[in-house]
Amino acid sequence: MTFDNVRRRSTPGRPSPTPPIVSGTPSVVQSLRVHSGSAVPFSVEFNPPRDAAAEARLWRAVRQFERMHPAFVSMTYGAGGSTRDRTVRVTGALAQETTLLPVAHLTAVEHSLAELRSLVGAYADSGIRNILVLRGDPPGDPLGDWTKHPQGVTYAEELVRIVRDLGDFHVGVASFPQGHHHSPDLDSDTRFLAAKLRAGAEYSITQMFFDVEHYLRLRDRVAAFDPVEGAKPIIPELMPITSLRTVARAEELCGRPLPSAVIDRLHRAAGDTSNPDQAAVREVGIEIATEIGQRLIDEGAPCLHFITLNFAKATSEVLNNLGYGVTAAPISA
Repeated sequence: MTFDNVRRRSTPGRPSPTPPIVSGTPSVVQSLRVHSGSAVPFSVEFNPPRDAAAEARLWRAVRQFERMHPAFVSMTYGAGGSTRDRTVRVTGALAQETTLLPVAHLTAVEHSLAELRSLVGAYADSGIRNILVLRGDPPGDPLGDWTKHPQGVTYAEELVRIVRDLGDFHVGVASFPQGHHHSPDLDSDTRFLAAKLRAGAEYSITQMFFDVEHYLRLRDRVAAFDPVEGAKPIIPELMPITSLRTVARAEELCGRPLPSAVIDRLHRAAGDTSNPDQAAVREVGIEIATEIGQRLIDEGAPCLHFITLNFAKATSEVLNNLGYGVTAAPISA
């Protein structure tokens, strides 16, 4: 797969960029440059489907987003058994059957070095050269104690070096605007991120947040600690809240409670807690995501990365609110 047949089309509402001359699959950083124009690039995150029905829903969202021309799409990693196998297969299909640029997540959870190398090889065989390296969270309890596999690795920094040593791969890592919950303090967290970037990561994608100040402080901390590594893109992650049920999911993904101002707005929209106004909650959730997105654009974020939960409608609404002029997805998407 070459760069030219991944992306030469112009995005509606943006000038047609001239892609850099590169061979093979483009990197995320190269794709961000190609998509930089009159609007900040955007990207989306998918989750591996658990069954055939979920896979069909995923592909409906994939085709919707394909028409919107994101800079890249990422697929989170389902560890263990059939979920892992389906993750690898579906991510490979994104590379082989769409014009999207896929980024495969890879975690060290419950994997030996041999298994990790085998997974990287499986991704490479599918034409995937962009990998987001994560240490990963303990299964069943994202905030619980993390245990290294006896033949595995302890830190994401180690996994970055392993992937880079295995071939011509472009690697990204995670960053944490409020600090990782296992980091003793923000200064330590900054050092950990810089170490991952120095190991060969080309960019980071943040944990989701709802206060843009946390993102701006993270960016400033990294730039002050290491100006060279701080110049690499720090891509902010956001998710539109579409119901009160997704608040708990958002807090799980954030690793922190949502700001009280956000919770208060959502509950005011809901009204009667015994019979909440879900349409009003969704409307406010879209408003909040739009406000966060606009602030990030104003502050010079290199990209907006959306958690989609394998639906296209909410993200397309936020993008339209931000002036991207994308074709809105149907309400069922």
